[in-house]
Amino acid sequence: MFANANANANATEPQSGHALARRLRPLQVGVALQNMLLWVPVEKMFMAQIGFDAAAIALVAAVYATVATALEVPFGILADRWSRTGMMILATLALAASSAVGGLSTTPAAYAGAAGLLGVFFALDSGTVESIIYDTVVEETGSGDGYERWIGRVHVVEATALVLSAVLGGLLAALTSARVTYFATVPLVTAAVIAFQRCREPRLHRHTERATFQRQALATVRALTTDRAVRPVALLTALTAVVTMMVFEFGPLWLVSLHAPAALYGPYWAALVSTGGLGGWLASRTRLDRLTLAIGISATLVLAAALPALSHTLPIVIAGQVLVALAAAMIGVRAGRLLHDAVGAHLRAGVSSGAGTLSWLIFLPVSVLFGQLSRGHGLQTAGLLIALLALPVVALLTHTARRPSPTTPAGHQAAEPTGEPMPTTG
Repeated sequence: MFANANANANATEPQSGHALARRLRPLQVGVALQNMLLWVPVEKMFMAQIGFDAAAIALVAAVYATVATALEVPFGILADRWSRTGMMILATLALAASSAVGGLSTTPAAYAGAAGLLGVFFALDSGTVESIIYDTVVEETGSGDGYERWIGRVHVVEATALVLSAVLGGLLAALTSARVTYFATVPLVTAAVIAFQRCREPRLHRHTERATFQRQALATVRALTTDRAVRPVALLTALTAVVTMMVFEFGPLWLVSLHAPAALYGPYWAALVSTGGLGGWLASRTRLDRLTLAIGISATLVLAAALPALSHTLPIVIAGQVLVALAAAMIGVRAGRLLHDAVGAHLRAGVSSGAGTLSWLIFLPVSVLFGQLSRGHGLQTAGLLIALLALPVVALLTHTARRPSPTTPAGHQAAEPTGEPMPTTG
């Protein structure tokens, strides 16, 4: 009897794996198309062409950060209540519109409109992919244990698309102009809508008592502010995201400062964005819940973050930025798993968006400070902010490595009524 039971269990695992792969395939295609952003590798060069300096670039970053901060949590709650794939479709349309407006811009003020639409995209998209993957894994396998593996695969798809778009964008800009890359991006991104429409959204977050928007918003805020299991993980998620944003937003400025040739921008950006996929793959095969490994990744993050601030040699600067992005990608996957484990399915997108909002709230003043420091004291001095931000990430990562794995099954968490307080732990 036991042999038959084991045989049935072994036969079920491949079947569930195939079903899971089929369900997530349209999502992966949509994510790939959504990340075919041909303008991204040459954005800073284009911005310089239409009149931006480092401080003005920081102010534009503050524009989309402000928009995302204002909209992220309401949109996350709406995703939990309405449709996560629906929010991804709206996000895709906002991203296409941002690309079009960016291509039409001839002044910094006009480009600020594109930045505002980009903030809308970030707010609509926040937490949706991760929540869909986690809940789909739970529906198909009965637990969230496969989350790191599947989010890692999606990150590989995302990074591959970004690398391809970086190479193609750099080539297109060299053959035509940086402005053309914005217009060429619009049809590629819009095609993601078709893929997202084919996604079969998990229903786990619907298996709870229906509550008013206000009650669900209160439950989401309560989870973020009073749950001792959620608070440090949400902060770790937010700070890791800020470190990543700082590198991706301001990293290319080192190339401008050090007079890098235009041909280097594409390969540089390809190396930078590839870290998302490589980091996701490594995170699915690395036990960051082990203290020694957590300390090793933490040391890598801090040391690498200091390199751009201390060196004027372009290869060293690029190596430091790539290592920071790689370590942050690995930590982000670990933080995402802990965050989804800590809350019920009906709150996952909202809580993830809350962590995203916190990251924007931190990024907003830091980006402005970065711009002012770079203008008054130079880019190297401003780069020390990235190293300083890495320090609390290290403390929180080592703190979570000491915590035991969650014992509450995902199905039990998903059954919690939306209007009730989230349980505290610890």
